[in-house]
Amino acid sequence: MNQIDLNGRVAVVTGGAQGIGLAIGQRLLASGARLLIWDIDAARLQAACDALSALGPVRGEAVELTDDAAVAAATANALRIDGQIDILVNNAGITGGNAPTWELDPVVWRRVIEVNLIAPYLTCRHVAPAMVARSYGRIVNIASVAGKEGNPNASHYSASKAGLIALTKSLAKETATKGVLVNAITPAVARTAMFEQMTEAHIAYMLGKIPMGRLLEVEEIAAMAAWLCSADCSFSTGAVFDITGGRATY
Repeated sequence: MNQIDLNGRVAVVTGGAQGIGLAIGQRLLASGARLLIWDIDAARLQAACDALSALGPVRGEAVELTDDAAVAAATANALRIDGQIDILVNNAGITGGNAPTWELDPVVWRRVIEVNLIAPYLTCRHVAPAMVARSYGRIVNIASVAGKEGNPNASHYSASKAGLIALTKSLAKETATKGVLVNAITPAVARTAMFEQMTEAHIAYMLGKIPMGRLLEVEEIAAMAAWLCSADCSFSTGAVFDITGGRATY
């Protein structure tokens, strides 16, 4: 494993109790960061913190990320305890199942947008000012190649991730001269708990579009995220980093 220097940095990872978020948390801890996980699942959150504690200082807080007041309180608590937030990884997300657009329930459609797009907006809304005040910060938004290409039978998920890419680019321009860099990662499919929300046909469709012929490993996306979270990433902002095994064509 290549070494990334995050010593002295405080990192917040949303949805870090499992899957991609957990792998990113592991990599950030291994790089020397102090880790704070925000996740809605209190039981998984505790289990993740227990498992990660051997790697370094980690705390968890149960947060409903779509609730502005809850995110504000969590941010204030983090700043009170740790004094700073240097890194924010917006990873929490849901797929909302698969169906043609006209068959998707509006309640489900809205919930996917809330979790995948509104929640990252809220975390950025509260965390970015603290970063700007210290003239340093790294924000990494975990989007999806679906946000660039649009997956059939996943219009809600695709739209939410396209919005997250646009949010990344807008915020990056607003903070470009303030020491805060904002980038997005657009992964192809990885085998995580989100698979439980997808049909086998949809999984096969996504795998069939990957020229390398395999699924993404969560450790691979964690490695990319770790670099984007570091001071070594110094002239990339508003960028979209593909990790798709050759699927992405632009």
